[in-house]
Amino acid sequence: MRKKPVETIMGLVVLVVALLFLIFAYRVSDLQVVKGYTLAADFMKVGGLSIGSDVRINGIKVGTVTAQKLNNEDYTVRVTFSIAGDVKLPKDSTVVIVGDGLMGDKFVKIEPGSDKELLMDGDMFKKTKDFKTLEDMVGEIIFMVTDNGDKNE
Repeated sequence: MRKKPVETIMGLVVLVVALLFLIFAYRVSDLQVVKGYTLAADFMKVGGLSIGSDVRINGIKVGTVTAQKLNNEDYTVRVTFSIAGDVKLPKDSTVVIVGDGLMGDKFVKIEPGSDKELLMDGDMFKKTKDFKTLEDMVGEIIFMVTDNGDKNE
């Protein structure tokens, strides 16, 4: 069985095209870690947030979650993320863990504040809001509906 050189060349062309397609798909899918400065925040619940999740401001990706660590003393989770160097955030900004719909991925949402002083590399966010599960939201609604304001009963 002798292979013809044309078959070998075509096989190599197919492999090169497949490799180029994979590189293109990786760049377009926005899976790359955003390089920049590092910030962190402490949360009581992260609700399935994972390393590599997006950090967004007004729906635009400005960073990537780079680490999560459980504090064994108070059981909070320290989430560390990398923020693009051209994005400057006020110190009074709020960080919230939210989801894309009911079944969507979790991401970190930053709500910029109005402070003149900016966060620097290695700083911590002071204002955080924990992830709210569907059960938490339903419980709040039930509590609001059943609480009719009668305190004397």
